Amino acid sequence: MIPARYAHLLFSLILSGIMSLLVSGVATFRAAGMAEDFLALWGSSWISSWILAYPSVLIVAPIARRVTNLLVRQPAAQ
Repeated sequence: MIPARYAHLLFSLILSGIMSLLVSGVATFRAAGMAEDFLALWGSSWISSWILAYPSVLIVAPIARRVTNLLVRQPAAQ
């Protein structure tokens, strides 16, 4: 098991992996259609996308969290 202090890194890795898989799949399909080598093209696109997506999520997530906190009404103190 991974220590809890690394949870944000693991979350970012999983999130960026899934999101880059989906987005690269759609982009590859739109560019190449259902070509014979579609899975190879998709895999190649996914890996290169993930390499960029992971550090991007690490940088952007704290900013998105702060903006979300500004836009969400906080519960009243009891």
